[in-house]
Amino acid sequence: RMTAAPPSYCFVAFPPCSRDGLVVFGKNSARPRDEVQEVVYFAAADHEPGSKVECTYIEIEQVPRTHAVVLSRPSWLWGAEMGANEHGVCVANEATVTREPASESEALLGMDLVRLGLERGTTAKEALDVIVALLEEHGQGGNYYEDGSSCHTFQSAFLIVDRNEAWILETSGKYWAAEKITEGVKCICNQLSLTTKIDAEHPELRNYVRSQGWWNGDSDFNFSEVFSLADDHLACSSGRESLERQGGDVSARAMIDVLRDKNSGVCVDSESFLTTASIVSVLPQDPSFPCVHYFTGTPDPSRSIFKPFIFVDDVKLVPKVQSPSFGNADPAKKSPRFQEKPDRRHELYKAHQGARALLDSDQDKGQKLMRIMLDLEQQGLEAMEDILTRAEILDPAEVVDLFYDCVDTELKFFK
Repeated sequence: RMTAAPPSYCFVAFPPCSRDGLVVFGKNSARPRDEVQEVVYFAAADHEPGSKVECTYIEIEQVPRTHAVVLSRPSWLWGAEMGANEHGVCVANEATVTREPASESEALLGMDLVRLGLERGTTAKEALDVIVALLEEHGQGGNYYEDGSSCHTFQSAFLIVDRNEAWILETSGKYWAAEKITEGVKCICNQLSLTTKIDAEHPELRNYVRSQGWWNGDSDFNFSEVFSLADDHLACSSGRESLERQGGDVSARAMIDVLRDKNSGVCVDSESFLTTASIVSVLPQDPSFPCVHYFTGTPDPSRSIFKPFIFVDDVKLVPKVQSPSFGNADPAKKSPRFQEKPDRRHELYKAHQGARALLDSDQDKGQKLMRIMLDLEQQGLEAMEDILTRAEILDPAEVVDLFYDCVDTELKFFK
């Protein structure tokens, strides 16, 4: 049984640490090694009054309107590990372990709350309010992995970011606390990080921990100390230090470099876990510029390329990074769940798997392929930088096929 939470890393950098006028967000999603992540887009939609939405395990009330979202998600579940919406809100989650055992009964997963926050919030604070209200109403719980033999449950932490501010939200059951960030660099990983600076919290939080005998009310209330199992509430310093060393110049490229770093532990490649997908988002503080979101859609960012996506109407869908759909026949939807594991690999995943095998078997060919891939990535980064620095307003037609074309080009190289 994997009791340890997977060591994913999430980052945000604000001026003065990031390049002028940009907020830069990034996450590596560490998950079971063989799990496939897909990149999916859902257009904004209106919903009939009284309609419901089927999340991973439970059905909840739908809202009248959901925003357009782009998500990177383990392809067996409804929610997402990380993603963005059309209003420049980004959300990523972390599985955490607290002194309160996480519930095995099926409720909302932390990943469902990522998607719900993005679909329903136009700012980071709105997304936070959505998440904590749903937590209060439905609770969190259920298996975090596609595993029929045992139930892996965790509590959730979230990094919620928009063009102006970020919120770190940490939860235990339905109780929560949050800290607001508007400058510098912040990193969260699979341990609680909130201490005494709390800018919002569950109204009953302090009464609850008092009643449990975890805090006597005499000392400063320190969320990590109260809720952590032992002394495991260490700051996730490895990635943060690399970003701080950039000295006020954190850009998409710098964030990508940090996510690729295996020596620091930020890029996870261990016996149980692998970084199965990554995201980097650049959010200009000036709302007249578009936000750019880069996704890998493939495992191990040190051997993957980050491909840009920009929200525009009628953005072209990219079936080649979408896993096959098994509908109601999906073992994740049947009871008992996960009795078998279907092949969820999408076209890009399969092609990338072949390329990874080449990197391992033939150094010359592998290095040549890697150089071509990184060159392709660099062209994308430069084109996006041009969009974010030019004076004229972006013509949507210019980027409607952007992500589609990047995936297509990558596939051509692998063939």
